[in-house]
Amino acid sequence: MFQSLSDRLSSSLRSITGKATLTDENIQETLREVRMALLEADVALPVVKEFVEAVRQRAVGQEVMKSLSPGQAFLKIVQAELEAVMGTANEGLNLATQPPAVILMAGLQGAGKTTSVAKLAKLLRERDKKKVTVVSADVYRPAAIKQLETLAAEVGADFFPSDASQKPVAIAEAAVVHARKQFADVLIVDTAGRLAVDAEMMAEIAAVHRAVNPIETLFVVDAMTGQDAANTARAFGETLPLTGVILTKVDADTRGGAALSVRSVTGKPIKFLGVGEKTAALDPFHPDRLASRILGMGDVLSLIEEAEQKVDKVKAEKLARKVKKGQRFDLEDFRDQLQQMNNMGGITGMLDKLPGMGNVAQMAQQNMDTKMFSRMEAMINSMTPEERRRPELIQGARKRRITRGSGTQVQDLNRLLKQHKQMQKMMKKMKGGGMQKMMRGLGGMMPPGAGGPGGMPPGGMPPFK
Repeated sequence: MFQSLSDRLSSSLRSITGKATLTDENIQETLREVRMALLEADVALPVVKEFVEAVRQRAVGQEVMKSLSPGQAFLKIVQAELEAVMGTANEGLNLATQPPAVILMAGLQGAGKTTSVAKLAKLLRERDKKKVTVVSADVYRPAAIKQLETLAAEVGADFFPSDASQKPVAIAEAAVVHARKQFADVLIVDTAGRLAVDAEMMAEIAAVHRAVNPIETLFVVDAMTGQDAANTARAFGETLPLTGVILTKVDADTRGGAALSVRSVTGKPIKFLGVGEKTAALDPFHPDRLASRILGMGDVLSLIEEAEQKVDKVKAEKLARKVKKGQRFDLEDFRDQLQQMNNMGGITGMLDKLPGMGNVAQMAQQNMDTKMFSRMEAMINSMTPEERRRPELIQGARKRRITRGSGTQVQDLNRLLKQHKQMQKMMKKMKGGGMQKMMRGLGGMMPPGAGGPGGMPPGGMPPFK
């Protein structure tokens, strides 16, 4: 995420953080590189000018000159200004109104509105324990209503049916009545998008807004569109009283221009980041944490929060007790660990949040077979319960049966059994150890080049503190 911006900023700031004293000359040189890094990341020009000027004024002032380590003080200033550009703190949803609290989703076609509706419904249900109803007022895109119905069933939200023959305003009004009868806490209204901003679309969405009077009007925008994201956000902001922004496809955005521009251009806070296709891939936006990641300092807080929400505590405690007693770590346990890791975005998703590991995550992404975990799980699922408990039984004919059943090759199964054996040895060594060491051994699955020569050895991943 934002890898090219992170690389450029980190290298330009590295040259100055070691300086014993800062002069106008070395500050100007670094600021020139910072300016170029931001422009190449597709950050809007007015935002770049304001950012660089704010950093320059603070850097040549007393704040840095009096510091014992001026280079570090300069880095802190850059981090603080990055946070200021993106918004000083996480701003959540305002749902303080008589139920149902209506959330209206607006944006261009293809930005990921419908998926974001489902992601937001899941987040509100699981994190805030809200009863959520969703409705589609998109009567133009074929299968839009059906798509939302399918996603609503997946995330456990109440779906209010609509029809392409109805008017969007009538759909939205009927949905409010339905949500009230269902005692829903929140109603999320998905609206139609167009391929570009046009007067007809804006008039229609303004009419829907007037009809339902939402407490939150969220603009959904694709981070990959760079500066265009800021321009379309401005256009929507002139028509609708926006309360916030959801930035989608952030996981695929190496530049980061939209994240740094949208807040300044619209004056509205980014509230959520879409970081993947799964319905759980919606993160509350924390400017301080993202600034830290952009500067290569990692985001351990988000990693800890993710672990708290997504790791199955019952299974984790059961495994911890097993390890403490010195019992065998079998293939059932190994499968549980793969599933836990997958829930947290896999190895690359976790490495990306660890300080100084951005490049390693990028290399892992390039070198690693992303379907590897799925294949490993399929092989374990093709085994009998007895084989999972006693992997030494898996020989000859059993190997052929397992690989046929999982659609894999014998060498894939041999690799899985070898990796399981490595992890089993590690578990024996850490008998009586803490749960934070549990995931280290999975580093042994890293491909060559992802963590140094020959990949990471078992136990090579940084420990969770």
